[in-house]
Order: sequence, then structure tokens, then C-alpha cells
Amino acid sequence: MLASRWQAFSSSIFSKMSQMAAAHQAVNLAQGFPDFDGPAAIKEAAIQAIRGNFNQYAPSTGLGELRRQLAKRQAEQYGLTYDFAGEVTVFSGATEAIFCCIMGLCGPGDEVLTFEPFFDCYPAATAMAGAVLKTVPLRAPDWSFSVDELRAAVTSRTRVLLLNSPHNPSGKVFNRQELQSLADLAQEKNLIVITDEVYEELFFTPARHLPIARLNGMRDRTITISSTAKTFSLTGWKVGFTFADKKLTELIRIPHQYTVFCSATPLQAGMIAAYQLGQDYYLDFREQYTRRRDTLLGILRKHGFTCKAPEGTYFITADYSQIQDIPDMEFAAWLTEKVGVACLPISSFYLDAENARKNLRLVRFAFCKEVETLEEAGRRLAERLPRALAERT
Repeated sequence: MLASRWQAFSSSIFSKMSQMAAAHQAVNLAQGFPDFDGPAAIKEAAIQAIRGNFNQYAPSTGLGELRRQLAKRQAEQYGLTYDFAGEVTVFSGATEAIFCCIMGLCGPGDEVLTFEPFFDCYPAATAMAGAVLKTVPLRAPDWSFSVDELRAAVTSRTRVLLLNSPHNPSGKVFNRQELQSLADLAQEKNLIVITDEVYEELFFTPARHLPIARLNGMRDRTITISSTAKTFSLTGWKVGFTFADKKLTELIRIPHQYTVFCSATPLQAGMIAAYQLGQDYYLDFREQYTRRRDTLLGILRKHGFTCKAPEGTYFITADYSQIQDIPDMEFAAWLTEKVGVACLPISSFYLDAENARKNLRLVRFAFCKEVETLEEAGRRLAERLPRALAERT
């Protein structure tokens, strides 16, 4: 029997759609993992670490040299300075970091405020702390929000504002004006801001990623979470990290120490090499993803989807209402089975998923794939979509 806190949760939509994609030999554009590996130099560094003396426990807070490199990157990229010893922590992925942050800061009855749609681990992390997740909508197609709605959602029990930018699944990158409104509210209401910035290096011109911690008064009330997974296309390594004021860092290190304790030592060692690649890596990274984004955008628009070009992340949220007027879970399953292209239903990113299914006609496609993979999805849409639609009439 499941403990009561877990009874509202089941297998994630990512696992379900990937299993469905495998069963129907579909092109998997549902789950956000690349079908290619990151730089060989990073992998070689991890291999050498395994052959060397990096096979025992790392310090719970992370290898010192990796934390130095992370602090250096944060200072160079954003002008944010952190003490690597007391303010930078390595976790087993950003998901573990999110859990530890909420567990370390919240207790029963506390409230965590975030936008929806949201990444699916947010409700689970909140529930495990005994806290309550409250949401304010981002409204398609531009994914705007109302500051007044956000303010109205804050109560005396609100402890944390959880912000994801660049935003999954919408592809929105919050601009300076929007971030300033959030910063003003956080300072007025004495909220801690936890930011999920795992796609920080993946933005498209003219958008630019701005950490809210850079705004006046926000550094010491913000926990910035990011990850190496998306930036270096090594999602299976699960090396995430946080930057936070020393007092906040002490709080979030406690649950980390008593759960995972430390992340895989040789993989941390490999990631030291990642932060020595130089600026050209990041420029090429965005250039390659711009090509992938534009390829998939063209394919989807050609076949009847209405899509706004994402400002960041490697996801496209697509309106399929001109193709079919059915709930998104049904549409995603149908597209996977009959057309051989897998996507994710956006309703899975809402607290009230059943209500969202009634009103939304949106699915998410991942373009973290080789261009050839995306083109194969295009061929299947061209060849199979008309036939599949004819079978439904």
C-alpha cells in the first residue's frame, strides 16, 4: 500500500509516452533526451577518472574543483559571485536539487507558488514536504501572466516562489520586466525564490536568459538550480547544482546529505572538463539547436500544427486543434500509434489535469534530436497523417 503522500502520483507521463513510443516503434519526440552524446572530451575525462582514483565517495557537497569551476562560470556569465565551499552544492540532477530545496525550506501547511504548466516533479516534491502547491496560469499563445493574479495567490503561508526559466514546456524565457515584477513581490512578501534554470544556456536570439538572482536584493533570497544534463547532452549523468547564500545552502544540504549523500564521483570529475571547453562551445551549441528548432517548426507547421517559436529550451508547444478536436492525451496516443511520432500531452503539466484536457489542445514536441531524426518524423507525418485522419472519419 502506498503512503498517503504518494497516492496522487503514478508513473510519469515521460515514462508512459516513451514506453508507448517503443511499443509502436515511433520517433520519440516526447521525452526530452538527446539521441546523441555530448563532447567526447567530457566522456574521456570520466573514463580516466574511473581508471584513476575517483571511485569512492565524493564530499557530500561535491568535488571541490567542480564547484570552483561552477562558481567561475556563474561569475563570468552573470557577474554573480559565490563561495564554492559554502554556497555551491552538487546534486544528483536538478530534480534531486528541487526536492532537497523544498524539503529543506518547507514543512506541513507551507505553500509553494509556481506557474502552470509546470515540470511534473514540482507537485511531488511539494507533497513530500507536506506542503501545498499553488499555481498561477501562464496563458498561451504568448505564455503571459498576471501580476495581480500572482499577488492574490500569496497568503501568510506562502514560503517559496518556484520559477522555471527558460520554461518547460512552453519555451518561454522570462524577460527583465517580468522578472522584476517577481522580484518586487518576493521582497514585499518575504518569499524565498527557487529557480529552475536547467535550460539556461539554451535560448534563441533575440531572447537572453537573465537569472533573477542578478536583480537588486535577490541574490541572498534566491536558490538557483541548474544542471549539466541539457547543456552538455549527457542527461544520464544526473549532475545538477545549486548556488545560494550560505544560510540557505546549509538548509538544502541537510536533506541531500541524508538521501543521496553524494553524486557519482567519476561523473563529477568528468564535468570538470566540461567547464573548460570555452565560450565557442556554447555558441555552437545554440547554433546547432537553432537549426533543430527551425527544422521541427517547419515540419509541424506544414502538417497543420500552430506553433509559436520557443524562446528557449528544446521543446515546441503545438496547437493541434486544426487537425483533431480531441483531448490531448487521446491525441498524443493516436499520433504515436497511428502516425509513429510521439509527443507529450500538455495537460500533464497542470494540477487539474482532467480539466486541462477538456480545454487544451496542446502537445509538446522535443527537438533535442539529430536533424535526420526530425526529418524522419516529418516523413511519417507526410505519409501517415492523411491516412490516419481518413481512418477516423
